[in-house]
Amino acid sequence: MAGIDALQFDDRFVRTLPGDPKRDNRPRQVLGAAYTPTEPTPVPAPTLVALVPEVAALLGLDPTPSAGLVDVLAGNRVVPGMAPYAACYGGHQFGTWAGQLGDGRAITLGEVVGAGGETFEVQLKGAGPTPYSRRADGRAVLRSSVRELVCSEAMHHLGVPTTRALSLVTTGAPVLRDLLYDGHPAEEPGAIVCRVAPSFLRFGSYEIHTARDDHETLRRLVRFTLERWFPRCVAGEALDVPAFFAEVASTTAWMVAEWLRVGFVHGVMNTDNMSILGLTIDYGPYGWLEPFDPDWTPNITDASGRRYRFGNQAQVAHWNIAQLARALVPLVDPAGVAALQATLEAFPRVLAAHHRHTSLRKLGLHAAHASDDAILEGMSAVLGAPGVELDMTLCFRALAEPLAGVGPIRRAYYGEPPHAHLVQLDTWLAAYAARVRAEGIDDAERARRMNAVNPLYVPRNYLVQEVIEATERGDGGAALAVLMDVLRQPYAEQAGRAHFAGKRPEWARVKPGCSMLSCSS
Repeated sequence: MAGIDALQFDDRFVRTLPGDPKRDNRPRQVLGAAYTPTEPTPVPAPTLVALVPEVAALLGLDPTPSAGLVDVLAGNRVVPGMAPYAACYGGHQFGTWAGQLGDGRAITLGEVVGAGGETFEVQLKGAGPTPYSRRADGRAVLRSSVRELVCSEAMHHLGVPTTRALSLVTTGAPVLRDLLYDGHPAEEPGAIVCRVAPSFLRFGSYEIHTARDDHETLRRLVRFTLERWFPRCVAGEALDVPAFFAEVASTTAWMVAEWLRVGFVHGVMNTDNMSILGLTIDYGPYGWLEPFDPDWTPNITDASGRRYRFGNQAQVAHWNIAQLARALVPLVDPAGVAALQATLEAFPRVLAAHHRHTSLRKLGLHAAHASDDAILEGMSAVLGAPGVELDMTLCFRALAEPLAGVGPIRRAYYGEPPHAHLVQLDTWLAAYAARVRAEGIDDAERARRMNAVNPLYVPRNYLVQEVIEATERGDGGAALAVLMDVLRQPYAEQAGRAHFAGKRPEWARVKPGCSMLSCSS
């Protein structure tokens, strides 16, 4: 393991792609460039709250805290070899083209060659203004930073494709935010998260250049992307853009199916928040289904339209993939356009197949059977019955217990379930038990299968809010450390940690941070 000053850096993105010739942070349109060289703005009193040892190990970084390391993670120091920049990209937000967006509060410090030879982009979120900050300050509040750290690491341990988080640092400087967008801004503690991923390129990275008819920058960015992560799609000067698009569509479909498996709602699936590598990226107003509700969205900005609700994520992913296809059209001939269209038309079927497969696995069913469709339809009807609140996570864990009536599942209800729903559940359980017998698996094997894909511990909104409040009170990250330790083993029952597997308490039903969140969260 090496100290931060001894890490090996690779600035291939900066060396390969066109950059902004200007280096000031004045908000402006940046043309003909994939990035702007930008350094973080120093903060007055950085304090390390958390450092994730597994992510440090990926980078080959010694996780021992030091003043020098904290200064780098706070944006107060740039070590030799780093080439800090803010990326230029655009995006469709809530279905409407928003033009240039870019890294408005994120600054990539550099690309680190990790312990295994893989290269990781190391990025500070909340490190100060960039040319893409528009009217904002480029900073982040503690609550949103805690949420990003917790969720990115929780998703990794759940087995969901995701970016990672190395650290959380408080800045010692307050940040002014309007939590609910209701005209009552207030100062909050500032913080910076260090995010880590092979790349933070997103669909909007390509859209922006097509929207500007800047096909030269688009081609250079696509060639860089293919040479770096999709080398099988490059042969000399020829770029197999349709094959590249097919791989992006495939990994995106799998990622969204995994979201649905664990009950995750991204909350803001704009095209600038969709990773080209099929990683969950940009943890803003996300949430976890507690009572199962396909129409639930955690994003207060989306409260009226509910575009990004849990049950619409597959459809939005398809729409977003279509925008990426349009951005790539200038690089392909008519046959390539037809290939893009074929992939696009197949996408809903591919994602639906993944979702069906994972839904059967959640029930411990592996072999195909004629009754599978009826079992899945019945399960959806039971979970989403009108007027019933059934905790998704606890329901599937209870289902893994021996099938002896509705008893175990009663624990997953919020309130007393209506008698009619218990009858509906009992009828479905009988059909499910018959399906289990048809596959010939016993209770122990079924429980093993189910508990391997149905988590017991997820970062429920209220649990993260409790940690945020403890951190704001100055507990030094103690509550955060405990929660993150629990989430390292989401599928295994942990003695003495029943609190982390409990239903949402009534006080959290409408509390900000527990029910719906703003993008400032």
